[in-house]
Amino acid sequence: MSTAPQPSEDEQQPKPRPKLVFDDPLDQQSSDDTDRGWGERPAASGDSAADLARFLDEKPPHHL
Repeated sequence: MSTAPQPSEDEQQPKPRPKLVFDDPLDQQSSDDTDRGWGERPAASGDSAADLARFLDEKPPHHL
């Protein structure tokens, strides 16, 4: 007679394997396909102060 613990019923049943998906990954939109994925700010309609702030924030260093 063995004194080793017996596995429970949950441990004896095989775990379900993940399903394989054969969809075309290029049919799905990635986060890089959107402005948000590139870190764009939401568009402000007619806000010149926000436009100036964005211009100053994104100005390349050689344009100082």
